Amino acid sequence: MSVDIDPQVPDSLRTHLDTILEFYHPDCLDDENGGYIAQFDERTGTIYDSRSKHLVAMCRFIRNYSIGYQHGRRDWSRSAVEHGLEFLRSVQWDDDHEGFHWIITERQPTDRRRLCYGHAFGLLALARAAALSIRTATNWLPSVARVIDERFWEPTHGLYRSEYDAEWTSQSAYRGQNANMHMCEALIAAYETTGDRRYLERALTVAETVTVELATPTDGMVWEHYTEDWEPDFEYNRDNPDDTFRPWGFQPGHQIEWAKLLAILSRHSDESWLCERASELFEAAVTHGWDDQRGGLYYSVDLECEPVVTEKYSWEVAEAIGAAIALYERTENPEYLAWYERFWSYATTTMITPRQQNWVTKVTAENDPVPTRSGIAVEPGYHPIGACFEAIRSL
Repeated sequence: MSVDIDPQVPDSLRTHLDTILEFYHPDCLDDENGGYIAQFDERTGTIYDSRSKHLVAMCRFIRNYSIGYQHGRRDWSRSAVEHGLEFLRSVQWDDDHEGFHWIITERQPTDRRRLCYGHAFGLLALARAAALSIRTATNWLPSVARVIDERFWEPTHGLYRSEYDAEWTSQSAYRGQNANMHMCEALIAAYETTGDRRYLERALTVAETVTVELATPTDGMVWEHYTEDWEPDFEYNRDNPDDTFRPWGFQPGHQIEWAKLLAILSRHSDESWLCERASELFEAAVTHGWDDQRGGLYYSVDLECEPVVTEKYSWEVAEAIGAAIALYERTENPEYLAWYERFWSYATTTMITPRQQNWVTKVTAENDPVPTRSGIAVEPGYHPIGACFEAIRSL
């Protein structure tokens, strides 16, 4: 059964954006311990864990509510942003050493690692909240950007390192493109909010390094994992291809997510390579990742671009929606509009629950839902809201 969304009507997209927020709101607001609760059964809306707070989920909620206030029609979104910012500042942030804790349980840090991936979402959350002129976000944004720059930036490589311990005394040798991709996203948001071109220039540097320089040895496809010297590491997590944050293989969803980011960057820069490279990455994603018979993007493909993990995640098609409409906006090529409609058709018939109208996390290769009722959650509607956000902006 299909969900009724008209993807070419901004008001219809705003209604869907509001519906996603309302799946979580107000039950996600933790009045006892602060912050947000993200562990919801995707089909019933039942909370299965109210204790655990993941940095990524906290920041994504702030960003979601910020977009909801700007582009939706729910005034309570602003107070929900302020609710999350208070927790992020007073509990998730470590004043003694600076930096965000990875996981909080009942207001106590239970995983104190400093991950670039999480800090990217911290910067993104503050950038989107600052666009609402919320003082906490506006005042705090430069300080968080400074810590990220001082701790994670590797000027020799033009990229961000991945991970430290809680005291910033020991760093991991692992390097990954995923953290850099989301840092690029956060830098774009910071530029759009502040107008400070330093954020834009850094975003362009990261984007070109990952999608052009690092992708050259892999025939234009973006690999996920690298050594400390930023050489491709083709063995990392080979035995764990469906890892949540660091899966093995090429991810079609990340090729198309980079296509979206490059198209967005082309709004702010006249560098011709941006749309050219975005088109190439989009084409690679749909050529190697799209299931022509049943629809959807496979989670990963191997070095020969054959499917490895055939489950299909909703975040991939949500990012594909944003990429297709942004590329259509930038190029006026009708093929991207056709893909935009195709992605929405797949999402409304496969990924969105007819009753709750929220998005499931994943389905099988045959498009049957895969229940997710355990584990700490990091996806409180972030990618679907992003799809609506980018579509509204492009339309």
